[in-house]
Amino acid sequence: MIRSFIFAAACAVLAACATAPPPYAAAASPTGVGYSETQIENNRYFVTYRAGGSADAALLQDYALLRAAELTLQNGREWFWVDRRTLDDQNTYRSGPSFGVGIGAGSWGGRSGGSVGVGMNFPLGGAQGQRARAATLEIRFGEGPKPGDANAYDARAISQNIRARLTP
Repeated sequence: MIRSFIFAAACAVLAACATAPPPYAAAASPTGVGYSETQIENNRYFVTYRAGGSADAALLQDYALLRAAELTLQNGREWFWVDRRTLDDQNTYRSGPSFGVGIGAGSWGGRSGGSVGVGMNFPLGGAQGQRARAATLEIRFGEGPKPGDANAYDARAISQNIRARLTP
């Protein structure tokens, strides 16, 4: 009996670790999972990637950058500038051990008792990181030669590099 319980718990832990990343695709609705863009001015857009729940913030930012690169190339431009970055519903998670103390009391059949429990948790897998529901970039298309600034991105290079990193 106890072996069955331990086996079931181990399977649950492994299933939780094997969650697939959200797919890179266009959103079916303005608040749906996937990427979307909103034109603000002639050469300025908000590019957003939304996940169904919370997901790795770095992955969501990569998806938003990839869509920004695609949008830049679709508009006949070679590079884009990121003016602002936003993560929605961000939180930080950690994988270190945690400790807990529980106190309980009860009675049954005319008898009563109390207990104190101390526990320690060692999460399996995962590393420190940030999770978010959406990543939004405010971008504008560049004209002329790309500046050597960290906020200026070559659209072709970004598209190739992110796709190569995301493809298994």
